[in-house]
Amino acid sequence: MRIAFYAPMKSPDHPTPSGDRLMARMLRSALVAAGHEVTLASDLRSYCRDPDDRIAAAEIGAAAVAEQRRIALGWQAVLPDLWLCYHPYFKSPDLIGPPLCQRFGLPYVTLESSYSARRNLGVWAASQAAVRDGLEQAAVNICLTARDRAGILAAVPDARVADLPPFIDAAPFQAPRRERAGPVRLITIAMMRPGDKFDSYAMLARALKGLPEADWRLTVIGAGEMQAEVRALFDGMHDRVTWAGQCDAGQVADHLRQSEVYLWPGYGEAYGLAYLEAQAAGLPVVAQRVAGVPEVVTDETGILTPPGDAAAFGGAVAALIGDGALRARLGAAARARVMSRHSLLAATARLNAILVYAKEGQR
Repeated sequence: MRIAFYAPMKSPDHPTPSGDRLMARMLRSALVAAGHEVTLASDLRSYCRDPDDRIAAAEIGAAAVAEQRRIALGWQAVLPDLWLCYHPYFKSPDLIGPPLCQRFGLPYVTLESSYSARRNLGVWAASQAAVRDGLEQAAVNICLTARDRAGILAAVPDARVADLPPFIDAAPFQAPRRERAGPVRLITIAMMRPGDKFDSYAMLARALKGLPEADWRLTVIGAGEMQAEVRALFDGMHDRVTWAGQCDAGQVADHLRQSEVYLWPGYGEAYGLAYLEAQAAGLPVVAQRVAGVPEVVTDETGILTPPGDAAAFGGAVAALIGDGALRARLGAAARARVMSRHSLLAATARLNAILVYAKEGQR
């Protein structure tokens, strides 16, 4: 099929790395692997951070109308078979695809769309209305998590939904791990920005400060606007922490191969692709049982602790530091689960079947 692909939150070609960009890239890879012709329909970012920023919302709306005109002109020669929008939500609605699909009679498909009635604030209320309209119009709404499915069906009970587990290209993480003696090597990967990311770093620092006698070293991969503030959280531990900064995919894979346990509390995580990368590399995970984390980390692949309990989180880290056999058992199960359920190969077949159904169902 010819697929028009759009990611209003962050284009797969956006220069700043994030989980959103990575998932957009993975989706494009899965579509190409299935034999589809994928065109990035637009790189317009419809992101509106502030519900009171009416000027930004008006500018985004005008830009979306201009994009509709530009795309429609190009479609006079060759039409796509369907429009696939990744991650429309209250801050970044799809203001381009639905009207174009109505005009040209094309199937509209969403993936990781989310709806939350409590976000009907200011200009976000109009964005939410656009998201809801898209959910109703869609030939299918593909859900990566049970939380998203529940939210969609609560808002639009008769919405057409299908499930697709989050996935990664596991191949770069399959090389043998590099074993070495000495302290247990912990690792975390996350951007350094306000909100849930900073809160997770704060919990991680509190937990590790409670383990002064344990033999550990931590590598932190990530950068961002709150880098100084994040580093300050680890005062007194800098002799145990290596700040690796922003790393490319190959460097991330290499750091994971040299590590033994992946740590990230996971406040607000939709699911967290870094959890999947770490598990693909054979690392057990310590995280909170919060948000979408249990969608990708289970009690067989890591240790999930109660939300907000830094002492419990530290206790889980200590348990893995002190038990090599437990690390090995959980790590082996983690790698096996990613390969069977969350790999690019598994996702390609599932995604292709859903899209073929969406296209045929539109006829």
